[in-house]
Amino acid sequence: MPIPAPVLVVACLDDPTADLVLGELHGRDVPVVRFDPGADFPRHATLEAFLDGTGMKGSLGTQTRHLDLAGVRAVYWRQPTPYRRPEDLDKYTGAWVADQSRFGLGGVMAALPGASYLNHPWRNRDAEHKPVQLATAAACGLTIPSTLITNRVDSARTFASRMGSVVYKPLWSTPYRNADGEARTVWADVIDPGTLNESVSGAAHLFQQQVNKIADVRVTMVGEHVFPVRIDGAPGLDWRHDYPSLTYQLIEAPTAVIKGMRAYLDAFGLVFGAFDFSLTHDGQWVFLECNPNGQWAWFDDPIPQQISSAIADHLTRPRELS
Repeated sequence: MPIPAPVLVVACLDDPTADLVLGELHGRDVPVVRFDPGADFPRHATLEAFLDGTGMKGSLGTQTRHLDLAGVRAVYWRQPTPYRRPEDLDKYTGAWVADQSRFGLGGVMAALPGASYLNHPWRNRDAEHKPVQLATAAACGLTIPSTLITNRVDSARTFASRMGSVVYKPLWSTPYRNADGEARTVWADVIDPGTLNESVSGAAHLFQQQVNKIADVRVTMVGEHVFPVRIDGAPGLDWRHDYPSLTYQLIEAPTAVIKGMRAYLDAFGLVFGAFDFSLTHDGQWVFLECNPNGQWAWFDDPIPQQISSAIADHLTRPRELS
């Protein structure tokens, strides 16, 4: 039987953040369909989408659910499994099949009639690039550190000399292995200008003036809801190195910062954003980045419950049918 006006949760199976939102929706007796397109399709799911002058209709079938494409109330787009090659196909045929699924099923799921998105997957994609994040944040009135993106070693050395203390950050969290095949994480870290050599020319690199901070702040925004959390106890530059050492405290964000963050979300067409700031000795909030699909389940209670409730509020608003 079709499920009336459900929320579609697009997430991989192992996702504690999605689990909290699912729990909140179930507690409100909201019908939910969880789907992981990269893992479930086409082997464990079927798609039928029909488009004509009246729009799109059809269905998505899983092993346990039947979803009316025109009846989805809202989509909570988390972090689904990437589309992948079926194991029984060769490399080239499998790549072709994966692309057909990504552009076929992915295109359908991005165009569900009457559904609201948190966030739309294409808006997430647009907002993932650090250079455009920094440029947009500055345009929205947020303070950003002086930043250089370059593959010129002379420019990197000049920037490091001029800024004093400089941080290197990867532009994207690409999975990385060393020459021995061991997995490695490339963290943001302070660099020694003397180590800058011609290897800089081999790729684009992001160098940034180090902010003299007293704490970090992660601000999770869900529409008009703002959850600023001060993070203390980080033993080094990047607080993600040592979660057990961290403490969290809900605080108030300055009005000007809230205004800038809302303008930032509007600029990208986002409902949700996880903003990272450095808090300086003189109370300045310095924007570092905004993850359009950031995590928040690891905060101490009651913060995760408050955020999941705000997300559920947005996903259960009345549908806007044309």
